[in-house]
Amino acid sequence: MAITIKDLQPREVWKHFEALTQVPRPSGHLEKIQKFLLDFGKSINVQTWQDEAGNIIMRKPATPGLEGRKGIILQAHMDMVPQKTPDSKHDFINDPITTVVKGDWLYADNTTLGADNGLGVAAIMAIMEDTSLQHGPLEALITADEETGMFGAFGLKGGELEGELLLNLDSEEEGVMYIGCAGGLDISASMEFMEEESDDEVAVKVQLKGLRGGHSGLEINAGRGNANKLMARFMREAMDECGVVLASWNGGNMRNAIPASCEVVLTLPEEGVEELKAIAAKYEALYNSEYATIEEGITLTVTETEMPETVVPEEIQENLVDVVLACHDGVLRFIPTIPDTVETSSNLSIVRIGEGKAEINILARSSCDTMKEYLALQLSSCFAMAGMKVELSGGYSGWQPNVNSPLLAALKKAYTDMFGKEPDVRVIHAGLECGIISTNYPKMDMVSFGPTLMSPHSPTERVEIPTVEKFYSLVKALVVNGVL
Repeated sequence: MAITIKDLQPREVWKHFEALTQVPRPSGHLEKIQKFLLDFGKSINVQTWQDEAGNIIMRKPATPGLEGRKGIILQAHMDMVPQKTPDSKHDFINDPITTVVKGDWLYADNTTLGADNGLGVAAIMAIMEDTSLQHGPLEALITADEETGMFGAFGLKGGELEGELLLNLDSEEEGVMYIGCAGGLDISASMEFMEEESDDEVAVKVQLKGLRGGHSGLEINAGRGNANKLMARFMREAMDECGVVLASWNGGNMRNAIPASCEVVLTLPEEGVEELKAIAAKYEALYNSEYATIEEGITLTVTETEMPETVVPEEIQENLVDVVLACHDGVLRFIPTIPDTVETSSNLSIVRIGEGKAEINILARSSCDTMKEYLALQLSSCFAMAGMKVELSGGYSGWQPNVNSPLLAALKKAYTDMFGKEPDVRVIHAGLECGIISTNYPKMDMVSFGPTLMSPHSPTERVEIPTVEKFYSLVKALVVNGVL
């Protein structure tokens, strides 16, 4: 008989994760998951409330006699990235996630799984529910809308939490403990223009599909294709050789996901369609060759479509295609003292052009604030030369590491005692909420860890099942043993 999620261990964690998969919780649509968590807290008689930022907070008193221990906060985020394959009919606002076990890995059915960060939430629920544990003061902080801008963490007020130690359960490699992370900045470029009527004879839809996508922090150094960049390369030759005119461009949909697909609608003379198809075939072969061993099955197709009412003026079209080609995407610099760790990067995440407006969004990351500022200046200058208005928002500093952390020392000892080897201690090139939380809680000691996830923010997101038991055992050990 096939193994399902109901057969996985530890059951106390997987049952809660399974329940979470039945509650739609894409970023920006959290009403159902907030109610679910509030109802859960009430059902286990744990003080539970929702703060002004939409975060869910739980507080569980210490076991009698252990009130003097340092309070521990278990922290995760409730929202998930809604990504799916092009042929999936999944509705993230209404449909539950379907899970599939393949060997030692749990996947979803052609969608993101939500293990980022549903497994952290499930572990918190299991700890809060377990009445057999002997522990000091416990709190849970389950934040809102982490994936779209860490809004819950930004909105968390000082004084809301009482604990001194925070376990962030949002890392994605078992056996690794993170004590620092990159800061981030959203860069948005926009332009409004007067559309023109098309005088061409036919319209085509060009679709670029088959890229892996992925997490724009954890996998930005994997060399994966960016759909917007690849489409811009094709567009430059199509403009030069076939005289195409752009009607619309839609590429990417999440600021922190490497865009895996892109679609443009073009108009052109009828006699140019076959040449355009030949150019698409050339670039499809080129991309599959250039990205061999990294990507596979990249497709670039041209199909006839309904003629749009208006198109982008040609001179503006050239500026927009050129700026997508020219702006930086990917790794800019590695940390000089840790050469295998990315310091500064950018993700050309979203391009939307049509109906008289162009919008381009980039998520810039860096663990060095001055390099983040340099990258923002570089990108802003690029967009300004194309006549676009640039806005910077959502900026936050990185989480500065503390190698002398008592919490880190306790975690390292527990891990070594339990598994016979020391964990790796690293700084991560992704945005963790620890840096933001520390703004209002500067004395809080924090460490981040989790089970092994692969390709979060993509439809191939998966979790390595055996690592969940190790992860939860470590959480439980810290809760029971506390920190001196």
